[in-house]
Amino acid sequence: MNSYELAKYLDELLRVREVQDISNNGLQVENGGREVRKVGMAVDASLKSFEEAAKRGIDFLIVHHGIFWGKPELIRGQMYRRVKALLDNGIALYGAHLPLDIHPEYGNNAVGLKLLGVEKGEPFGDYHGVLLGWEFELPEPMDRDAFKELVDSRFATQSLMWPFGPGEVRRGAFVSGGAISLLPEAIEKKLDVFITGEPSHAHYWTAVEGGINVILAGHYATERLGVMAIGEHINEKFGIPIEFIELPTGH
Repeated sequence: MNSYELAKYLDELLRVREVQDISNNGLQVENGGREVRKVGMAVDASLKSFEEAAKRGIDFLIVHHGIFWGKPELIRGQMYRRVKALLDNGIALYGAHLPLDIHPEYGNNAVGLKLLGVEKGEPFGDYHGVLLGWEFELPEPMDRDAFKELVDSRFATQSLMWPFGPGEVRRGAFVSGGAISLLPEAIEKKLDVFITGEPSHAHYWTAVEGGINVILAGHYATERLGVMAIGEHINEKFGIPIEFIELPTGH
């Protein structure tokens, strides 16, 4: 399988042409259609991730946060160094932002709920007409501190909790990444807990006054889930070796 064929397969699997997004999803930098010997996955497109990919013999890199975001970019300075690293090492770059948030099987949010052992409920989180995450309901009420520990264990993270809701949680919603702006929707639906990636100073008092628990599990930790899942799928379907490039940002 060459890089064009793999990119086409991912386009169809993730339905990248159907999802409106500020990211230019799909094959962002090509490598001339080389045979894919190893697929890499990373959360972020960065010079460090490209250098690591080159060291590990990766020639097709899938990222959640790509390098092109809907506006013309000048290939100079930081962008020049990034693109040069890809071209010099024959690495194709494939970006999947919202398509890899919302995919019902391989998306960040679907994988996250599967890891927590809960079923997806109604779609949740209206972002410019795209529903990003999912509501869920635990089989039995759970102590909120114990639930936070479950999130930390399954997502390999150390989350921050705003404990402003009930001491036991059952109904909640999960939206990966920087989705704290969706907190009012969780409050309106009278959910016990809202899980997302990172905090916002402005939303602290919204949580207090809304009487809701918020678990902030990390933007990076909640958005490594989808790229890892899609890489595992590629390995299982095509037998192509894969490797995840772990570059946490601390956020």
